Amino acid sequence: MTPELTALTCAGLLQAGQFLLYSVAANAQVGPGTALGPRDKRIELTGIAGRLQRALSNHFEGLTLFTLAVTVVTLSDQSTHFTAICAWTYLAARIFYVPAYAFGWSPWRSLIWFTGFAATLLMLIAALL
Repeated sequence: MTPELTALTCAGLLQAGQFLLYSVAANAQVGPGTALGPRDKRIELTGIAGRLQRALSNHFEGLTLFTLAVTVVTLSDQSTHFTAICAWTYLAARIFYVPAYAFGWSPWRSLIWFTGFAATLLMLIAALL
C-alpha cells in the first residue's frame, strides 16, 4: 500500500472516531429519548457537541477532495516522497482540527484547516506535473 493510501485509510478511521466523539457529546446534550427518537424536529446542538458536529461535517467535505487526490496519485502511479508528505500533512492537520474546532482555538482552527487543504491541492498539482 502506498503512503497516500495508508494516510487515506487512517483518515477514514479518524472520521469514524470523530463520529463516535460527536455521538457521545450529542447524546449527552439531548438525552437518549431525543437521540433515539424520530427527530421530526430539527435538533440544534450547542457548545462542544455542536462544534464536534460541524467538525465532522467539515471532514466529510475535506475527505472527498483528499480521496480524489489520493486516487489520482495512486492510479497514475505518481506516488513520491513529496505526495507522501502531503498526505501525512493532511492527516495531521485533520487530527489537530478536531480539538481546534471543539475548543474554539481561533485563529488556529482556520490555519490548521488551510494546512490540510493546501496539502491536498499540492498533491493534485504534483500529479499534473
